[in-house]
Amino acid sequence: MKFVTDYLELNCEKYAKKIAVIEEGEKITYQDLLKTSKVIATNLISQISINEPIMVYMDKGIKTLETFFGILYAGGCYSLVNLEFPKSRINQIINVLESKIVITNEENYQQCKEIFEDCTILLVDDLLVGKIDNETLNAIKEQKIDLDPVYINFTSGSTGVPKGVVVGHRSIIDFINVFTNEFNINEKDIIANQAPFDFDVSVKDIYSTFFVGATLVIVPKKYFSMPTNLLDYIVANNITTMIWAVSALCLITTFHGLEYKVPKTVNKIIFSGEVMPLKHLKMWMDKLPDATFVNVYGPTEITCNCTYHIIDRQKTYDEYIPIGKPFKNERVFLLNVETNELISPRVGGTTIGEICVSGSCLALGYYNFPSQTATSFIQNPLNNKYHELIYRTGDLGKYDEDGNLVFLGRKDFQIKYMGHRIELEEIDREISKIKNIKRTVTIFYEKKSRLYNFYIGDVTKEDIINELKLKVPPYMIPTNFVKLEEFKLNKNGKIDRKYLLEMIEGGKNARTYSKV
Repeated sequence: MKFVTDYLELNCEKYAKKIAVIEEGEKITYQDLLKTSKVIATNLISQISINEPIMVYMDKGIKTLETFFGILYAGGCYSLVNLEFPKSRINQIINVLESKIVITNEENYQQCKEIFEDCTILLVDDLLVGKIDNETLNAIKEQKIDLDPVYINFTSGSTGVPKGVVVGHRSIIDFINVFTNEFNINEKDIIANQAPFDFDVSVKDIYSTFFVGATLVIVPKKYFSMPTNLLDYIVANNITTMIWAVSALCLITTFHGLEYKVPKTVNKIIFSGEVMPLKHLKMWMDKLPDATFVNVYGPTEITCNCTYHIIDRQKTYDEYIPIGKPFKNERVFLLNVETNELISPRVGGTTIGEICVSGSCLALGYYNFPSQTATSFIQNPLNNKYHELIYRTGDLGKYDEDGNLVFLGRKDFQIKYMGHRIELEEIDREISKIKNIKRTVTIFYEKKSRLYNFYIGDVTKEDIINELKLKVPPYMIPTNFVKLEEFKLNKNGKIDRKYLLEMIEGGKNARTYSKV
């Protein structure tokens, strides 16, 4: 198997009439998904080049998946542009991709015209009309290799420009094969998709489903503000598998959703994106005593996840939940931050190092950004014998007494918040552009998973929020704002971030505004 499109081909032979995807009020079989994807591909053949990135401006849904596979069959790769992104952010993405084609639906067409002014806009419904040109599609496939890109997902960038992480067929196939086997995800499973399609958690939903011949249920975004409706939907669809971000699982328990209804058919909950609060995990485990719970870890640059830890119901996890051990065919290790010496697993080890990864899982780099690719994807400093790329995650970790990796936070100002990786410097850069802002620093308060912005200037929180809404995604807008007369400096003359954290915890000498 060389390409992720092979998943559809194989399962169409096995499960032609089986429901592949369920969207609220709509269903599609494996047979029909393959057909519609190839119709879209046929209509795209004359308009795109091999490995050209094509933007998709739609919310998640069946037609979005048809579009993804249509682009792949036509020889390109896809990049979903989030509908919630402000125009300035989308313009940055367009500039990085240098793409001139965007595919959208009728619902978002007018908005698309206003944002993608210099692009060719194609309507997915128009692309779904016509016959399949199998001869040309097969000829395109013959030109492709398994290192070719499948998707480009964007993460925050410290320079203020989002970085497009390019992931290829080989990486997805290698990971999904191990992932589904390790957790016994099979054709009997019904997988509830929570994550947006521009977030790599969804990659596990989509390609796990199509690899094993399962059914994917797309959970409408609106239900995540209505926990009871969300649970009703999960129960009604007999969901067995939830590969969800921690924040989404905590949404249900925060509002006591499990007291309303328990999704008893769920037998696997695989969570990632943030540190899982123990009390929320226990609520889920108490209500689903026979389910398997797994903590998985990994940045976008290594195709979803590189380590996992299956929760042991006999352990208390009072101190931490480990991120565990590497998936098969992935090398995950710690490098001493100063000397690049390998830190090995050892009983009671407390030495801290940077988490590094190598293997087929590595992304192809950052699209149209060779300098940043060269900085992040480097030759293994422990290997001077042959070419071996590793990705330095920027995350710190240590080994516990069982040899499990434990996540200890970031070594720089990049953080994981609401499942997204964020460069705090990017937030600061945008806030500093606001009129009357003299100085600003954003802090991540890990204990309560909140973003705090400290600033000096004659502006209100409403001023800042309104400006940020035009510049950054919603998840990059701080939760709280603290107005200061001056910043305390440390002995090196830099803003004392430790003191700011103390202010958050103790409320010292500051006027604090909440975002909500």
